[in-house]
Amino acid sequence: GHPTSEVARASPRLQAPISGRQGVSRCQGKGSASASAAAPAPGSDTYKGWLFKWTNYLKGYQRRWFVLSNGLLSYYRTQAEMAHTCRGTINLATAHIDTEDACNIVLSSGGRTYHLKASTEVERQRWVTALELAKAKAIRMMNDQSGDEEPTSQSDRSEIQGTLKILISKLDDLSTCNDLIAKHGAALQRSLSELEGLKVPVEGGEKIKAVNERATLFRITSNAMINACRDFLDLAETHSRRWQRALQYEREQRTHLEETIEQLAKQHNSLERAWREAPTLVSSAPSAPTTNKGSERSRKEEASDEDEDTEYFDAMEDSPAFITVTASESTQHRSVSHRNPCSLCSLFMYSLKIQRRSHIPDKPNYSLNLWSIMKNCIGKELSKIPMPVNFNEPLSMLQRLTEDLEYHELLDKAARCDSSLEQMCLVAAFSVSSYSTTVHRTAKPFNPLLGETYELDRLEEFGYRSLCEQVSHHPPAAAHHVISQRGWTLWQEITIASKFRGKYLSIMPLGAIHLQFHASGNHYVWRKVTSTVHNIIVGKLWIDQSGDIEIVNHRTKETCQLKFSPYSYFSRDVPRKVTGVVADSGGQAHYILSGTWDEKMESAKIVQSSRGGSGSEGKQKMVYQTLSPKLLWKKYPLPENAENMYYFSALALTLNELEDGVATTDSRLRPDQRLMEDGRWDEANSEKQRLEEKQRAVRRRREAEASDALDEGREYEGYQPLWFYQRRDSVTGETSFVYKGGYWEAKERQDWSLCPDIF
Repeated sequence: GHPTSEVARASPRLQAPISGRQGVSRCQGKGSASASAAAPAPGSDTYKGWLFKWTNYLKGYQRRWFVLSNGLLSYYRTQAEMAHTCRGTINLATAHIDTEDACNIVLSSGGRTYHLKASTEVERQRWVTALELAKAKAIRMMNDQSGDEEPTSQSDRSEIQGTLKILISKLDDLSTCNDLIAKHGAALQRSLSELEGLKVPVEGGEKIKAVNERATLFRITSNAMINACRDFLDLAETHSRRWQRALQYEREQRTHLEETIEQLAKQHNSLERAWREAPTLVSSAPSAPTTNKGSERSRKEEASDEDEDTEYFDAMEDSPAFITVTASESTQHRSVSHRNPCSLCSLFMYSLKIQRRSHIPDKPNYSLNLWSIMKNCIGKELSKIPMPVNFNEPLSMLQRLTEDLEYHELLDKAARCDSSLEQMCLVAAFSVSSYSTTVHRTAKPFNPLLGETYELDRLEEFGYRSLCEQVSHHPPAAAHHVISQRGWTLWQEITIASKFRGKYLSIMPLGAIHLQFHASGNHYVWRKVTSTVHNIIVGKLWIDQSGDIEIVNHRTKETCQLKFSPYSYFSRDVPRKVTGVVADSGGQAHYILSGTWDEKMESAKIVQSSRGGSGSEGKQKMVYQTLSPKLLWKKYPLPENAENMYYFSALALTLNELEDGVATTDSRLRPDQRLMEDGRWDEANSEKQRLEEKQRAVRRRREAEASDALDEGREYEGYQPLWFYQRRDSVTGETSFVYKGGYWEAKERQDWSLCPDIF
């Protein structure tokens, strides 16, 4: 039960020497009796013994029998209870292990926390060692069971195939030599037999000569076989050593990553506990706002990638496809404000008339173990997994879709552009900006009910009106239409395909986004990239965006190729990096785009291009000489106290604000979502189950009606959306839902009689 080198490496806390003081009086300060743990047998995975467990403020610590086995820590009131009643169990694979003082142990996993106390420091250290060992082993077993094998790269696959071909040819050589040896050996045997039966000296001489020839052939063939065997063994030995080195390197990297993840999880837990224990730090120094801001930022759960004042003008220099060189030596352009001054003035004037909310109730401190719910859902469609509101944010998927309009002024500016290439740069920046709100948003939006709608009327403030409707439930699909008085129309139908893979969750939006400018007729089409939620099993959840976006102007045939680089632990690139090239219809590049999807995007005009040296795959890189980059888009800062309001942006805070006159199917009126926003999560869970059961009952009734119609030979139309209809798109050739009109007219009349009763 003593610390091993493996645990010492995995947990720096265990490297500290055990205190020489036994500390019995110190650890039994709350009237605890002696508690001892049974030492495990050598090589055993089971550890048993008495510990004191905190129950409540009336009873304090109570003596309980704990059993650690197969990565699970269970406890009982007595040893006799082991046969029939377990009082509680914690899975160490997803648990955080902390030590508060000399004898205390704190285990937390999801919503459960065990405060335990040993009788002595030595006893506590033995338990901590056993728990750390069991946790490391449980994590390794879980990774072995759920890990997906990464596909082998093309170069590695070619090398392996080449090696196999060589080995096969050597085996063929050995087989050929073996046949020859057998053949010549038989001939030699016959010659020797004939030699024994000879009596005539002359004939004897000829036969002896023949025997010598046979022996010579046998010797030559044998030598050839020996050489082939030697080549085979040398080749196998060389590649065996290489494969062993590669395997050892991968093992070391995996061990290093496991240790890093474990340490980061512990450090995060310690920081979170320190933040909870010192809530008065924010208000303790009102005269030093700079210090307060720094302390607040240091307590944030997210890693402080945004804390560094880093400029990304040279972010393209490590790109595998091309290199940029700034032509001007003058100071690079930096924009102080990313809002148009005119739009700021109009916004200020309108704010005198309408005040929208800037905060919502703080998120309750409820915790729940995601893995305990999702471990049985691996490989399933996410929309079919029943989830409590604990994993949600108080917005629906329709409202999240509307958040794409956070930086609508980019489209307003693009509508005023005379150059279609400059317009393409702004459209590309708009497509990237829609991901900026996701960097901290690991919670899941509510799945809309069939027929649910969401409107965002900002006609007087910003000149646009937006409408979303859930047009299909399985698969879940939402249609979105936006029209702006400032010269553009946007529409899309998005189907969310998502798969849970054990370690991560992949979210793949399917469907095209269309944008058309009224004056020029330029029609842009693009699709979204894949979003991935990491650390489902252990550690802090984080989101990454990866993949390629191709934006096509179908009127001019101009294109923009955007690449979202996936985050890599070993990469030297800027995290969340986005690069792109804007080209005309002939493929000639005119602008280079660079930046990150969570901060800003810039464009640089190309003045000269040439082919440079060879890249890593033997292809020549393009070297673009550009002017100084100009800022296209910069992320707005999050509102104050955003970390306690689901990390909502300023727009997101207003999306669920109640408004008069909206349709009876509007997401603002959804009761479970409203209860969650108000912090009444238990009631929200009950209401969510009621709504989902109501939706299932309606679906069963439709299926019964369809079956009856089939039996009677009648046609059954099925469910039809209220505000959208299906048509084949003339540009993409795909069938999608588009707005058919009538919503805003119905709102003006306040006639919602056609709306279904879904809430």
